Amino acid sequence: MATKTIATKTIQVNEEGFMTNPAEWTKEIAIELAKEEGIAELTAAHWKVIEFCRKEGTASGKAPTLRQITSGAGVTTKEMFALFPKGPAKKVAHISGLGKPEGCV
Repeated sequence: MATKTIATKTIQVNEEGFMTNPAEWTKEIAIELAKEEGIAELTAAHWKVIEFCRKEGTASGKAPTLRQITSGAGVTTKEMFALFPKGPAKKVAHISGLGKPEGCV
């Protein structure tokens, strides 16, 4: 298993860069992962989605799909694409320290 140092913490990642141990996640790591994804600053709207995904992901053991996020976090698909452009479910899963959502390429 590969490792990566983010925000002065060494984390385990898979070949695609997704964290393999969600327990290693911190808000500081999320901020750095967001920057890697081209999101300069995480707003309250970003955190609402991230926190929903963390809650769902830890409960189910897998990252929520876009449909689950939009219905559960109360954001529209259009808002998701504005917050996390070009593949919002995959980006938010990455930033949230979860694995790649099922069905994402």
